[in-house]
Amino acid sequence: MSNADLENTSSSSRGSADRILMALKTQGPLSSAALGKQLGITGEAARQQLLRLGEQDLVAATSEAKGVGRPRQLWRLTPAAQARFPDTHASLAAQVLEIVRTHMGQAAIETIIGVREAETRATYGRKLADKTELSARGAALAALRSDEGYMADWRKEPDGSFLLVENHCPIRVAATACAGFCRAELDVFRAVFGPSVSIARTEHIIDGGRRCAYAIRQNPA
Repeated sequence: MSNADLENTSSSSRGSADRILMALKTQGPLSSAALGKQLGITGEAARQQLLRLGEQDLVAATSEAKGVGRPRQLWRLTPAAQARFPDTHASLAAQVLEIVRTHMGQAAIETIIGVREAETRATYGRKLADKTELSARGAALAALRSDEGYMADWRKEPDGSFLLVENHCPIRVAATACAGFCRAELDVFRAVFGPSVSIARTEHIIDGGRRCAYAIRQNPA
């Protein structure tokens, strides 16, 4: 095999690995067969990629018993894999927050959170001003959040409610250091949708969840 062939093989392997990590990030635990189908490769080829990623401590397997027969093996991301996804100036943000808290007090932190909340609410309000239906506003909000790095998705549930999902938190380090950022984001969502809509956070990355998820429904008239 020539050097060019080796390079192409290595590049293809890296590409498949990145796609596997992205699939697990956005969809949660999956079997090697399901991953292979998505990538257009065999389940065994996907399993070999997963084993290599496991050697790098990027994925781990768990068994799920479902009916009769052998338990199904599902693969998930490890905490170490989170470093493969971008955090917005994570270490700097955490350092600045700690400096502000130490030298200026918690009130200064609350001021920062309040200003950010107000600016975000104003920006979203302008960009969603022409969207009147709940479904359209939610889809537009998910697109805005994805542009900001949250890997957001918006979908309708069987009971008629909606689910806003954020598969990544680009401010996770800052939010871990200061829970007020998460509280403010929930307040922004409530302001964006208005008093006729109820919103509840059902999953939370900061609390150990794979993602942040928000159940959203129209209140009865």
